[in-house]
Amino acid sequence: MADTHPFFALHSHGLARVAAATPIATVGDAPANADAAIELARQADARGVDLVVYPELNLTSYAIDDMHLQSAQQDATLAAIARVVEASRDLAPLLMLGAAILRGGRLYNCAVAVARGRVLGVVPKTFLPNYREYYEKRYFAPGSGVVGLTIEIAGQEVPFGTDLLFEATDLPGFVVHAEVCEDYWAPVPPSSEAALAGALVCCNLSASNIVIGKARERAMLCASQSQRAHCAYVYSASGPGESTTDVAWDGQGMIYELGEELAQSERFNKSAGLLVADVDLERIAQERSRNGTFNDNGRLLGHPETRFRRVRFEHRPHRANVGLERVVRRFPFVPDDAQKRDEDCYEAFNIQVEGLAKRMAAVRAEKLVIGVSGGLDSTHALIVAAKAFDRLSKPRTDILGFTMPGFATGEGTKGNAWALMRALGITAEEIDIRPAATQMLADMGHPFARGEAVYDVTFENVQAGLRTDYLFRLANQRGGIVLGTGDLSELALGWCTYGVGDQMSHYGVNTGVPKTLIQFLIRWCIRTDQYDPETDQVLLAILNQEISPELVPADHSGALQSTEEKVGPYSLNDFFTHYLIRHGLRPSKIAFLCWHAWRELEAGRWPLDYPEDNRVAFDLPTIKQWLERFLRRFFANQFKRSALPNGPKVSPGGALSPRGDWRQPSDATPRVYLDELFAHVP
Repeated sequence: MADTHPFFALHSHGLARVAAATPIATVGDAPANADAAIELARQADARGVDLVVYPELNLTSYAIDDMHLQSAQQDATLAAIARVVEASRDLAPLLMLGAAILRGGRLYNCAVAVARGRVLGVVPKTFLPNYREYYEKRYFAPGSGVVGLTIEIAGQEVPFGTDLLFEATDLPGFVVHAEVCEDYWAPVPPSSEAALAGALVCCNLSASNIVIGKARERAMLCASQSQRAHCAYVYSASGPGESTTDVAWDGQGMIYELGEELAQSERFNKSAGLLVADVDLERIAQERSRNGTFNDNGRLLGHPETRFRRVRFEHRPHRANVGLERVVRRFPFVPDDAQKRDEDCYEAFNIQVEGLAKRMAAVRAEKLVIGVSGGLDSTHALIVAAKAFDRLSKPRTDILGFTMPGFATGEGTKGNAWALMRALGITAEEIDIRPAATQMLADMGHPFARGEAVYDVTFENVQAGLRTDYLFRLANQRGGIVLGTGDLSELALGWCTYGVGDQMSHYGVNTGVPKTLIQFLIRWCIRTDQYDPETDQVLLAILNQEISPELVPADHSGALQSTEEKVGPYSLNDFFTHYLIRHGLRPSKIAFLCWHAWRELEAGRWPLDYPEDNRVAFDLPTIKQWLERFLRRFFANQFKRSALPNGPKVSPGGALSPRGDWRQPSDATPRVYLDELFAHVP
């Protein structure tokens, strides 16, 4: 497969490559600083970067005090800008340079936007710090209220003001706003209004000397502003070479998107560098479109779009395959970082426990009835139930667990079911459904009842349906409610029988939890001693089983019925589910991100405590095959999701309850999605 196909270019998928530059400053030496800026711009161009953000006043350096007010320094600054503009003619990146510029007898601390030999505009700093070690009002005029003006610079008459957005005409969504240092320490940063006016990428040219704890403060501000303003945020602070007469510098660069850190530079590095990451413009736009508060805020402020000028330019970006400078998690419902993963597991588990405890109290149920198969889902539902009963100070013996072997139930899973129920101390019983299933099949005239090996969907669903019939009638008989076991992954795929326990119950405790997260949750329970060693041993045995519904007898080789052979790997299906329901991405982009996440990996790239084999990889044809299958199943099975029982939402990645995150007509067609997939994925 040729990687020159447009599919492999990041710009084909609504992504843009941004960089925070950390040049080596030379105090007051504008020509040397221009050289440093040009060198980093050339490196950025070679790496396919679309936007380079430099530190505040990088063309003069920041800490030169009264030198800012000297004519020689001001002339040198203008000459440095002209040199960078000329050098940019054959370079793709939009450059955000820092310079002190004189206009109308006032000196402004500015961001200068340069692209393809053109000065696009000049944005003066809105808020000037004049406290502690800062004396900016001694040198500069504030940009507050400066709008609608122009300035002559590098032989060009260009827009000047705080009301500028820079928009590429040939890269949809690439709309950039610049603010300078103190601006985003303000209660309402200029980037807030800019984002409401349509900027998807906000950047900050900063000097920001370093003191203890300030790096954390900057990161907090970047994260919160990118989250609150629904944008990507690129931050570049002054680094090596700045004057250390009274302060010091660390060269912190950061790139955030919607509150998530994409990249952060090594601080106190003595060499120049670029911090590069790919930001998802489409994802940002999608998030804004579904967030009513973002739009309401814009209306309350009188439609900021009307208060900004859009400076349009031809970007001419690199459209080749330049790889992907962005970590795409294989398991989007699960953090890569071990500490964050444990925090998420703690929250997910307790959300489920509290949800079930509240339901038990609300309906005044004395007993809880659950079918225990020895598989992952019923196992997790049962350990959640045990913890909920502990929290309610109810005896675990009031949990009534039933294992109901059928025609294909393996001794291993049945043994694990019994071992788990005994270890947890619940009331355990067994009901053999084979006689009742045989009678029902005979009443229907099914060939199996005549001794024929016909294992069709009717054969499977008779067993599944009988199990649920028993559970509901047992709940009636014993004063309890039926606990559902079906998970988010099965509901997305429709891999559940309508009206049975993995789709219907009195309370679906797992409906907000995908299969991949369930595996991590059970491992977290073991690692954090939620139960006792005996229970832990059973849980480990269950984790090591192949996922199977065990409704059809093993074949002549002894192989069990495999769920993943039928519907595809849950690792891929959970990936598809996340990006479809949470971010609304088109299928070709889901395939692009999935390919980057699941192709061959370098040794050691993924945490060793992941349950999946780190050597597992999927090529693009395989991803495309299973994505097509997923889309067909997802649309065909909406009617099952439309009739879901109550259950707690667990992940911000989304849920499928018709009363919550996902509302879709049951008769919708996947045609548009399939057409897009086959039109754009080779």
